[in-house]
Amino acid sequence: MAETFFNHYAKGKAVAESAGTNPSESVNPTVVQAMSELGFDLSKKKPRQLTYEMTTDADKVITMGCLKEEGICPAIFVPSEDWELPDPNGKDLAGVKVIRDEIKIRVQNLVKDILSKGSSATSQ
Repeated sequence: MAETFFNHYAKGKAVAESAGTNPSESVNPTVVQAMSELGFDLSKKKPRQLTYEMTTDADKVITMGCLKEEGICPAIFVPSEDWELPDPNGKDLAGVKVIRDEIKIRVQNLVKDILSKGSSATSQ
């Protein structure tokens, strides 16, 4: 969700990549549904494994509660920020929408900040 929102609002002036330390086989169908309500099609997206290069090539890394949820976070040597958001896995549509809307607000603020500084971002 964060990658999609970021790339939409950045309009090519900055680029986000989303990846996880333990990605699932497919995007959560409830996430696909919640995002489709806002006009974003994630049905063909595939979760990706976070790589060392993704973190070192980024100007900023956003994690979403990886330490809290997964017990591990990648060693990051670039500016990073953890949003401590819950995993939408297992949540109903209403719960996913709450997470989606919080991500959207945070991404809009992040895009404003990054574009004012001229950098790119990676989301985990």
